[in-house]
Parts: sequence; structure tokens; C-alpha cells
Amino acid sequence: MNGFAGFVLRRALGTVVTLFAISVIVYLVFYATPGDVAQITCGPRCSPVQVHQVAQQLHLDDPLYVRYWHFLQGILVGQDYSTGTSTEHCSAPCLGLSYQTDQQVTQLILTKLPVSLSLVLGSMVLWLILGVGTGVLSAWRRGRLSERLLTGITLTGVATPVFVIGLILMIIVCGQLQLLPFPQYVKFTDDPEQWAWNLLLPWLSLALVEAAAFARLTRASMLETLAEDHIRTFRAYGVGERAIIRRHALRGALAPVIALNANNVGSAVGGAVLTETLFGLPGIGQELVHAVNVVDLPVVVGMVLVIGFFVVLANAVADVLYAVADRRVVLA
Repeated sequence: MNGFAGFVLRRALGTVVTLFAISVIVYLVFYATPGDVAQITCGPRCSPVQVHQVAQQLHLDDPLYVRYWHFLQGILVGQDYSTGTSTEHCSAPCLGLSYQTDQQVTQLILTKLPVSLSLVLGSMVLWLILGVGTGVLSAWRRGRLSERLLTGITLTGVATPVFVIGLILMIIVCGQLQLLPFPQYVKFTDDPEQWAWNLLLPWLSLALVEAAAFARLTRASMLETLAEDHIRTFRAYGVGERAIIRRHALRGALAPVIALNANNVGSAVGGAVLTETLFGLPGIGQELVHAVNVVDLPVVVGMVLVIGFFVVLANAVADVLYAVADRRVVLA
């Protein structure tokens, strides 16, 4: 237990350091580049007085390290913003104020985040079921016609963009067959059944692409595990093939699947731009595209930080689950 606790503590400290590094890089990229940062942040319609006010709020006259400290301080403890006639307090974690909509970036993200999380988590369940199941079946039926068919299907899935699959599903399922309604986001708290029913098509579109990668990885891991000495020993003692796969081989093949799933979940939060735009889902991806189009710099910075947070957090959780699945990781 001490070894595992130390492993978790090291991963937690590494996560904090990584998040700090991401904040430094993001700040340098967006706020320390050549150009009139105050004008870009405020927007093209701002008057010279408003631009000067934004420059003061961003502390652009101070040295770079002082400016970054104020930026970091806003995330950790919050800060105050002057709106011209009054002062508005932005509570921690404060990611800034959108000068296009006069809305706090944190509040804007919190309104969009449930949509993206609903899309990603629902898709994750489907891509794990489809991908791992297909990979196990493909490894079990190695060398047979069914295995070759499954391999062809997974290769097709890897090579097909998500927007192509989404369009095909919408045309066939919603248009021709009319089995599902055209997706329209419904809050889970309002109607759980309609929430799932309207997200089923986006879930399938994203899951079919990701499941192909999981199927290939699971198949390769299963074949490697089935070739190990202890599996041959089980077979020599007369243990059935299904029991070997279910009780022994699958667990040994799960470690790389856990790692891949963490990468996919973290990146899918920000990478669901195409899916959200295609199906008209008001999530983080669609909002990020809008913020880039209108040059709303504080929103772009906040979205990038949140996406980076989820990527790092997902990988940290994967490291812990990896260690649970294979305790040799703790000793490494």
C-alpha cells in the first residue's frame, strides 16, 4: 500500500507541474506574442479608451513575469474586472472576461461543458464495448474468415473521418429510415430519455471511429498475451479457451487499452469540434470555433486551458488505473 500511495503521490505532483507548464506556454503563446494584445483582446469595435482600459487590466505595462503572475493569480484566487461603470468580481478559477459578450469565461465554459462531457462519455462507453469486444473476438477467431472481415471493418473505420460517418448516419438513420430524430441537445436533468435519444447518433459517429483503433490495439495485445508461457500452461492443464480469454488473457491486454482510452477521452473533449459542429451541439468545440471566428481571445485561452486540463487529468487517472491493472508499474 505504501508503494502504491507513493506512486499516486508522484503522479499527482507530476500532474500539478504539467498543468503549471501548460499555463505558462498558453500565456506566452497568446499574451506575449508581438502585436497589440489589448486591441486583439478587446476586439475590433473597441474605442481607444476601452483598449487602454483592457491594457491596464492585463497589466501590459508590467514585466512579463509580473503579467503572468496576475494571470495565474486570477486562476487561483480570482480577480476584479472594471466594466466601465462598475467593478465585477470573477471568482476562482477565473479564466478572464469575454470583451465580446461581457461574460465571465468560466461561466461560459460551465454552460458548454455538460454538452461536451455528455458527448465524450457516452461515446466512450460505446467505443469501449465495440472496440474491445471486436478486438477480443478477432484475436479468438484468428486466421478464420470472421477475423479477416473484422480486420477489414476496423481498417475502414480508422481511415474514415468522423464527419463522413456522421453525415452517412444522418442521411440514412434520420433522413431515409427516420429511426432517430435529428440531434437536438436536451439536458439530462430535464429528460434523461430524450437526452440519450438525441445524443445516440453523435455517440455512434464518434464511437465508430474510435472503436476501430481500440479493436486493433486489443487484438494485438490479446495475441501477445495468448502467446505467453502461463497461457500455454493453462492450456496444458486443460483450461477451456473461453475461460483463458475471459479470466487471464483479457486482463493482461487491458493495460494498453486503458492508456489509449485516457488519451482519447482527454483529447476528445477538445477534438469533438467536428462532431459538435456537424450535429449542432452547443458544446466547447462549437464555442471554440465561434470564439476563433470573432477573435474572442480570453475565451480561446480559457478553452485551451480547460482542454489541456482534461488531457492531463485523463492521463493521470490512466496511470493510476494502469498501476491497478498491472502492479509491476508501481515497482518500476
